[in-house]
Amino acid sequence: MALITCQDLSLGYDSHIVADNLNFTVNKGDYLCIVGENGSGKTTLMKTLLNLREPLGGRVLIGDELGANEIGYLPQQTPVQKDFPASVREIVLSGCQGRCGLRPFYNKKEKQLAEDCIRRMGISDLSRRCYRDLSGGQQQRVLLARALCAARKVLLLDEPVAGLDPKATSDMYSLIKELNDDGITIIMISHDMSAAVKYASHILHLGQSQFFGTTNEYLKSSIGQYFLFENGGDNI
Repeated sequence: MALITCQDLSLGYDSHIVADNLNFTVNKGDYLCIVGENGSGKTTLMKTLLNLREPLGGRVLIGDELGANEIGYLPQQTPVQKDFPASVREIVLSGCQGRCGLRPFYNKKEKQLAEDCIRRMGISDLSRRCYRDLSGGQQQRVLLARALCAARKVLLLDEPVAGLDPKATSDMYSLIKELNDDGITIIMISHDMSAAVKYASHILHLGQSQFFGTTNEYLKSSIGQYFLFENGGDNI
C-alpha cells in the first residue's frame, strides 16, 4: 500500500472549497512537488495531510507502515519565529518531542539523534549560537534539522527556500535531494517551477486545472507546457 493515498479530496475552510476532487498517491522514496497559483490550496492540503485540518470531503489514507511519529514538518516561518531566543541545539532537540511519549525529558538516544541531524545539516559550528542571530539560510538548516529529528520516513516542506538568497536556495535544494536519495520521502510545496521539475519525481498541480503524475508526464502535459513555457513560469 502507498504511504499516503488521497481519494476524492475536497479542501477548504468553513464551507469554502479551495480544491476539489484530488486523487493522488505518495509512495516510499517519492519526491512530490506541490505547485499551483496562490490560493489554490497548497498549504491547506499539507495541513490536511498532517491531520491539522479536516477535509471537506473525501479521505486521506495513511499506509500501515507509516506512523504519525514518522513524519517531519517544516512550515513557513513567521516573523516571530525568526526572532526566537533559543539555541540551535535546543531548537533541533525539540524535534524529538514526539519520540518522548510521556517522558518530560530527552534521553541519550534522542540527544544523539539531534546531534546527528545538526551534523548532517552542516551546522555543528552553530550549535551553541542563538537562533535569532543566524542568517535566513542558517535558520532554515536549523529547522530542517529539527524536522529531520521527527522524520523517520516522510518530510513535508512548505516553501523551504522562501526568502533565501540564491546560494542558500541552491544549498537547501541540494540538502533536500540528499535526504531523498537516502530514502526519505519528500512532499514539498514550491513556487519555483524550474526547481520542481529538476528535483521532483512527481508533480501535483493545483488550480483551475489539476494534474498529478511523474515529472516527465507533467512536462509533456498541456498544463505543464503552459506554466513552464508559454507562461514563462519559473515561479507561480
